[in-house]
Amino acid sequence: MSSATTTSTSSAPGRVALSDPGYQAFVILRTGFTVAPILFGLDKFTNLLVDWPVYLAPWIDDVVPGSAQAAMYAVGVIEIVAGLVVAVAPRFGGWLVAGWLAGIIVNLLTIPGHYDIALRDFGLLLGAVALARLAQRHHGERQRH
Repeated sequence: MSSATTTSTSSAPGRVALSDPGYQAFVILRTGFTVAPILFGLDKFTNLLVDWPVYLAPWIDDVVPGSAQAAMYAVGVIEIVAGLVVAVAPRFGGWLVAGWLAGIIVNLLTIPGHYDIALRDFGLLLGAVALARLAQRHHGERQRH
């Protein structure tokens, strides 16, 4: 006997995923770690938000060729690429951003008076690691369906 009311199961897995708090956290982190690095990377070319060369440790400025602003251009490109990698491959992009943030933290810890920003970036590093781990979980689930 056939029922007059049937439910479609084709969209059910998507609805279940969207109602899962773990998947919601993954989407929030993926969005944030896509948008923020791209925006901050673009700002390295304009210095609208902050004078970025101030955040480059003098010892790094001495090592890299060119000016501190030229170094910030390179940093901007790397951050834009990192944001794009998070967008398309968060399992890898999360680790890329975490590694990049670790480098930023080392840089900031060598500049007196920037320890608070280093601590904030450590929190962001933890978020990037959480993104990578959640992405691994949700990628595996997609592979099984």
